[in-house]
Amino acid sequence: MPRLAAASLVGTAIEFFDFFVYGTAAALVLGPLFFPTFSPLAGTLAAFGTFAVGFLSRPMGSVLFGHIGDRHGRRPVLFASLLLTGCATVAVGCVPTYDAIGVAAPLLLLVLRFLQGLGLGGEWGGAVLLTAEHAPPHRRALWASFPQIGPAVGFLLANGAMLALTAGLSDADFRSWGWRVPFWAAGLLAAVGLLLRSSLAETPQFEELSASGRRASAPLAEVARDHWRLVLLTAGALAVGYAIFYAVSTWALAYGTEKLGVSSTVMLLCVMAAVAVKGAATPFLALLGDRWGRRPLCLAGCAAAALWMFPMVALLHTRQPLLMFLGFLGALLAFITMFAVVAAYLPELYEPRVRCTGAAVGYNLAGVLGGALTPIVATTLSEGGGSGPPWGVAAYLTVVALVSLGCFALLPETLPERRPQEAVEEEAEGVPA
Repeated sequence: MPRLAAASLVGTAIEFFDFFVYGTAAALVLGPLFFPTFSPLAGTLAAFGTFAVGFLSRPMGSVLFGHIGDRHGRRPVLFASLLLTGCATVAVGCVPTYDAIGVAAPLLLLVLRFLQGLGLGGEWGGAVLLTAEHAPPHRRALWASFPQIGPAVGFLLANGAMLALTAGLSDADFRSWGWRVPFWAAGLLAAVGLLLRSSLAETPQFEELSASGRRASAPLAEVARDHWRLVLLTAGALAVGYAIFYAVSTWALAYGTEKLGVSSTVMLLCVMAAVAVKGAATPFLALLGDRWGRRPLCLAGCAAAALWMFPMVALLHTRQPLLMFLGFLGALLAFITMFAVVAAYLPELYEPRVRCTGAAVGYNLAGVLGGALTPIVATTLSEGGGSGPPWGVAAYLTVVALVSLGCFALLPETLPERRPQEAVEEEAEGVPA
């Protein structure tokens, strides 16, 4: 299990590095380079529009790779998705700007961002099922949480690279070529990830399905026919997590630098520190999910998010680094209280024969609802609001949290019943009974 968890964590970290580095570039530099004829606001919105395309293609990727995962195994998904995302990310770093090739530049960005999202849409399902289907039931949330640490690692790598480049280069050099370096580095990272995944074994549950001849012939059709309500509920439930994360990591970064006049270095450090704590807290919250259940943690995280959005916006508007960090940290801890357990929760909600498709489609539809729209909606709501805090953003995020809370309330609990031997093992590991 440690080897499987490590391979899943590294792979998701690399894929999310590819995905996040684009979001950071969109907030900092892509607007003026690829949409120079637009006003600053319109250029930022256009850059976030190309950012959103990656979320729109993620459900398509979950359908494509979910079919592969349910028909041919979880392992092939891990290779194909990582290769696709890595190649698309390297290509983004090679796209000429608008000044060089005109309108073809933003169009190329759009296509490559679409391919990034397509690959990431398959990555999550493959990585999570690899660990969840190998893990013992009484530790499933813990082991399945390691792929959920990957996004935090990927974010820190992406923003750490951008921070080093913005600090070490002049503004002209960063805009000329510096922003491209993290995209080029994605090729090396992808090669490392493919090497680490080369020795992974297929999951026991898929091998059992294959041996018994019970694999789904048309996974998407079966999910649409028999599990459509579950897909919609899981998408609505998880939307708040995406909304929170991209409000903090993308919208707040752009708002802080453009509207509040805070340096990009300070904003990146505040967000990165909060993400680092969130990543470190993930396995501990997953352990609580193994002890008390998946649904209670999800409900608690949603409720905390609904209560924290107005304080977060107020703390952001102080321009004080420590207070901004605390605002981001509270939001991300509410987020990870939910997302630490969803890697176990979603696979448990779906039957094994359509699990890769169902879980991945629900997860990535949530990305469209929460992640794709949030930077655009938040940027629009925060424009023209005078000198006070952008309360419209806080209200929007609170509404999303309340909708997700309602969806989680309609989902069942899936915590496996503990056998006596598992209780003995927990006591030996020091986990209170």
